[in-house]
Amino acid sequence: MAVKMFLFRTRTSLSLFLSQHSSSLHFQPARVSSISSSFSANGFFTNNSLQFFRYFSQSILQRDNPTNDVNEICRVLSDYRSPHHDIESALNPFSNEISTDLVEQVLKRCKNLGVSAYRFFLWAENLQNFSHSKDSYDILINILGGNKQFPLLWDFLTEIKEDGIHQLRHENFWNIFRAYARANLPGDAIRAFKRMKEFDLKPGITDLDNLMFALCKRKLVKPAQEFFDKVKLEFDPSPKTYTILMMGWGDLGDSDETRKLFDEMLERGCKMDLVAFNTLLESICRGGKPAEAYKLFREMGSHNLKPDAFTYSIFIHAACEADDIHSAIRVLDRMKRYNLVPKVFTFNTIIKLYVKNEQLDEAYLLLDEMIEGGVNPDVWSYNAILAFHCNRTEVNQALKLISRMEKDSCLPDRHTYNMLLKMLIRVGRFDRATSVWESMGEKGFFPSASTYAVMVHGFCKKKGRTDDACNFFEMMVDEGIPPYRSTCKLLRDRLLSLGLEEKTQILADKMQRSTSCTIQELSSTMKGEEDTDGVSRKEDEEVQKPMWYEHCESESSDG
Repeated sequence: MAVKMFLFRTRTSLSLFLSQHSSSLHFQPARVSSISSSFSANGFFTNNSLQFFRYFSQSILQRDNPTNDVNEICRVLSDYRSPHHDIESALNPFSNEISTDLVEQVLKRCKNLGVSAYRFFLWAENLQNFSHSKDSYDILINILGGNKQFPLLWDFLTEIKEDGIHQLRHENFWNIFRAYARANLPGDAIRAFKRMKEFDLKPGITDLDNLMFALCKRKLVKPAQEFFDKVKLEFDPSPKTYTILMMGWGDLGDSDETRKLFDEMLERGCKMDLVAFNTLLESICRGGKPAEAYKLFREMGSHNLKPDAFTYSIFIHAACEADDIHSAIRVLDRMKRYNLVPKVFTFNTIIKLYVKNEQLDEAYLLLDEMIEGGVNPDVWSYNAILAFHCNRTEVNQALKLISRMEKDSCLPDRHTYNMLLKMLIRVGRFDRATSVWESMGEKGFFPSASTYAVMVHGFCKKKGRTDDACNFFEMMVDEGIPPYRSTCKLLRDRLLSLGLEEKTQILADKMQRSTSCTIQELSSTMKGEEDTDGVSRKEDEEVQKPMWYEHCESESSDG
């Protein structure tokens, strides 16, 4: 598919040029089609020839669509993601198209390609008459941290300071704190806080709050508390600082530590606010003491505090955690009486409990109630119910729910499509699965490796559908999307079991001709040249895990 699009673009560009200059070149435009088809038919589209045609068409015509440049550069960054790949040579044909806006767009699109993004940034930096924007520096700092490229990150920060072109900001370090916390490196996050002075930034209470929040959000509460105890006399902690730590201990279910911090906050003269009090209530509930939390709740008036929607939501979540749907609904009804509206996440908690207890009618009624109350269900609201239908192979109900999502202007996501496609292939509704696949692009969803894996794995398990599995695998390769090793191995094993060893070689050859270096390297798996059992275990789990598990796991990771 990708090669076909390339041929189309190349023929169009060459035809336009030659129609304008055929007299001087003594060359007939009609031959362009035969030339390009000759290259295609003889398999001459190597990396070098692709780069030649790309360079040729770019040199002749000034392209007026920056989006195409962004797409193609992103493809290069994806194809040349390994440090030993020659990404600079692949980027050189785009030298004349680079602008600050284009660089920003590419970096935003390639936020998961740390090394490639960094090398692209350096390559652009060395172009004549080009300077990066302030936003580009900030984006790259976030990318390097998000991809755990910490040595490169500190080299980059040092380079920024020495060049003096860009001024680092406090917000840059807040993102670094979060990156280290996500990597489970609390000590490094704390050292980053201490190193702010090296970059002419004096750490203040806001920086400390952001450090505490980054650590506590990742349940790294103990090192956060220890550091806070060491430095709290140097700063002036606010109720927000204490609330962040209280939330951290609350997430761990340690209501005793939360209570200690609450008392310390009052002793230091910090004014009690609703956020801090709600945090205390939530911590006590998570510690398995909802009765104690309710007793405190009844004392709120004596502290001149009035419950808000979040206050009541705490007790809804506690009831759902205890599998007590009736108590959850009672609290929800009480909120209605006070004209308080829960957030979508709270509604979703009740929906999931309804689904768990197989009370689908009530779950649907709650969806209606949300919409009537002005709360738009999100994709997780629908996915919770969809998982139930898919697990029970209720095809019609699942498809009706998808239609309802469209009617309610809620776009399906990766989990929606993966659940639906798994079910349709499992029950043999191949025509409908194909129809769903073809409609995804119209809804703005473009499949990644996991969705392709659903199709390939599903068809491999169905008798007589191996050709379909191969077609989707080839489509993935054509789109430049590296398949999972487990997908390569599964398809290879299936083909060998059917005596189709020649087909595995054809697929491997196709992978070797890909412009993606990663796909080229994966061709060895299709050839059976390496043992991938250990490598593919995690990938297999993603494709094979139960739908409800996948849904719950993903929501918890998002929230």
